[in-house]
Amino acid sequence: MSLTYPEATGSTLAGGELPPGYAHLDRRVRLGSGPECFERAGSAVLAWGAQRGAGLRVTPGDDVRDGADVELRLLWLRIPCRVVAVVRDSTRIGFAYGTLPGHPERGEEAFLVTRDADDSVWFRIRAFSRPGRWYTRLAGPAGRVVQLWATRRYLRAVARTVGGGRGPGDQL
Repeated sequence: MSLTYPEATGSTLAGGELPPGYAHLDRRVRLGSGPECFERAGSAVLAWGAQRGAGLRVTPGDDVRDGADVELRLLWLRIPCRVVAVVRDSTRIGFAYGTLPGHPERGEEAFLVTRDADDSVWFRIRAFSRPGRWYTRLAGPAGRVVQLWATRRYLRAVARTVGGGRGPGDQL
């Protein structure tokens, strides 16, 4: 099974330009500071903590693994994805997944914990997408509202995991 988008696989983690022809999303929340906060948040993200905390079921339930196909479920909605990149270094922990056939959207989404030079720890979600199914095309702008709702739930789920609060620059 192939990804449903041909452009820029892994670009959501790269930090540069996202491909044209898609809606772009970039939101973040400050989680706190220090190595303990960074590691705890990173571990949560790599264990599907954002998705589970937002109310999604993840199958299989293994930790994030590069190249793994997963299915997220919310009620009746089936959301098949493939992990296209995983990053884990001294300043970034996270992953990106791309959409597979059957996903409501076409595109890619990254979930990334970063540690800045001032020791601030952030959780960032970055995505590009466009409708992938008849019902998301029919929904039009309402589909974008659903995506923003899910993004806020992801951000809050990881913030709760580490006890982070809202602060300057938060985009919940």
